[in-house]
Amino acid sequence: MTEFLPNYQLDRETFNRKLNWLMSIRFLFALLLLGSTIAYQIANQFDSQETPVGFLYGLSGSIIVLSAVYGILLPILKRYQLFIIYGQIIIDTLCITLIIFVTGGYFSVFSFLYLVVVIYSSVFVFKRGSLLVAVFCSFQFAVLLILELNGFFNSFGYSGSTFGSTITAIQVFQKCVIMTAACFSVAFLSGYLSDQERQSKAELVAMEAHLGRVQNLAQIGEMAAGLAHEIKNPLASLSGAIQILKGEMENNKDNMRLVHIVLRETERLSSLVNNFLTFARPSAGQTECVNLGEALAEIVTLFEKDNSVGQRVKVDLNIISDAYIEIDPLQLRQVVWNLLLNGAESINNGGRIKISVQKLKNERIMVEVADNGCGMDERTVKLMFNPFFTTKPSGTGLGLSIVYRILETYDCRMDVQSKLGQGSIFTMYFKPVDPILRPQ
Repeated sequence: MTEFLPNYQLDRETFNRKLNWLMSIRFLFALLLLGSTIAYQIANQFDSQETPVGFLYGLSGSIIVLSAVYGILLPILKRYQLFIIYGQIIIDTLCITLIIFVTGGYFSVFSFLYLVVVIYSSVFVFKRGSLLVAVFCSFQFAVLLILELNGFFNSFGYSGSTFGSTITAIQVFQKCVIMTAACFSVAFLSGYLSDQERQSKAELVAMEAHLGRVQNLAQIGEMAAGLAHEIKNPLASLSGAIQILKGEMENNKDNMRLVHIVLRETERLSSLVNNFLTFARPSAGQTECVNLGEALAEIVTLFEKDNSVGQRVKVDLNIISDAYIEIDPLQLRQVVWNLLLNGAESINNGGRIKISVQKLKNERIMVEVADNGCGMDERTVKLMFNPFFTTKPSGTGLGLSIVYRILETYDCRMDVQSKLGQGSIFTMYFKPVDPILRPQ
């Protein structure tokens, strides 16, 4: 399952800040080009109607007007910002092509401006988009030089005179190859760095959210532990007293019915208190070195045979054989079972749940549990790990809270991605162990 949101929407605040920075730089460049043209015209006493000077005036004025138009449209057309950005990039490359044409074509020193566009495009459209921009820049440069070589036009020099057709096909080919190689090299490197920055920021945001949840759950847990113990002790005494009264009321059907109701609700309350205690102070359990692939396969087999699931949900496994973690097998089963059950309950008329295991470069083992169910909105995703928060009519709201607290005791992290109508992805990051080096 792929990302739910486009890349450019992952950090709206950062995106808008970079976009404002880009428009400001473009506006300053246009002013600099305009000022340079004026200074050049005065120094050489050119008429403003002369072709190269007129081109530069028109170009700088167009860039200034476009910058103003971008500044007005972007806040209004928020849903189409990505298309506007692509439009800006395309127009910028065309402007650079005109600058190169006016300043000498093959002999122009401003061909490096293509690389500037490729670099800044990687900030907004990342590696794949910057490679497309590199293709477009290389194509424009090649077309310009080929037309110049074949005499369709003569590019203007710095003095306003035109260069003769003094270039050869070999020279044009060499320069096109050099420009193409430069554009693609810069696109690949800047795109790679931009992707790495985006991933690092996404991981940082996930870690901050994780730390916030851990702190919140820890505070609630400390308060809840004492309260749960205070409830559990009188509850046990109450249950024992009712059991004694039950033996004395066997001949009274009405009283026996009431006693059964009291016992049933007492057991339900006791179960709730036990779950609350598990959430408040989860124990590490009997940790073992567990083969994660084998353990997940066993859990999935049991889950598919469970009557509450039936045959309406298919679970796909994509596991590796050499992934080992240190955990209590019962708690691992509790965690995975809870996630599978939540996924199955989000699927209405048949669907799939996919479990995949992957070793990451940061020496963590990633386990993804993805479903194609109804998904969740942003508010539910933010609150789903809070105790007693539930969207189910009969739920207690402790299941995912307990899962999160159990994972926390093993220094593991869980992230969630979800979108309404597209399903959810629960991602867990476990610390791997070496079964050979692990002390017995």
